[in-house]
Amino acid sequence: MEEFSINKRDKDNITILNLNGFLDAHTSVELEKCFEEILSENKYRIIVNFDKLSYISSAGLGVFMAFIETARENSGDIKLCGMSDKIYNIFDMLGFPILFEIYKEENSAIEKFS
Repeated sequence: MEEFSINKRDKDNITILNLNGFLDAHTSVELEKCFEEILSENKYRIIVNFDKLSYISSAGLGVFMAFIETARENSGDIKLCGMSDKIYNIFDMLGFPILFEIYKEENSAIEKFS
């Protein structure tokens, strides 16, 4: 099974998470902890880059639903970018593009926070 990792960095008062590998029931806990840590630091402007993510399960999708409301209640948001067609189709099938702003490029997501 493929590994999962998160590369976290800050840019222009935005926290950017680069996801790598497989996001499933086992690895979604790691992403959940990462979101909890970010929000506990009162950082609510978050971009998640899926550029290097090769798989996402329903448990992985649930993590985004768990934290979007908290971000928006604090004048922030969680914007998504860099999805492969395969990953995007999963989000699209479940209606996520209605709830989340999804961009092809990370820079487009950053600009929307300006």
